[in-house]
Amino acid sequence: MYTYKTEILTVGTKWFSDKADADDVDKLDQLINEKAADGWELVTYDYMATATQVKGAFVVTFRKQQ
Repeated sequence: MYTYKTEILTVGTKWFSDKADADDVDKLDQLINEKAADGWELVTYDYMATATQVKGAFVVTFRKQQ
């Protein structure tokens, strides 16, 4: 059986594009590596842009064996 944990990783402000950039991907990598060091395994992630195209976020789900 697993325990699941979902986190929201807010990305930098976007003015002309709602896409993730290199800095956003670096932050995602950092979060994944931190959680992996604590025994969490990445299950899924998704990038969510906002309707105003100013602020987006990654929704990241991890799991850990109980």
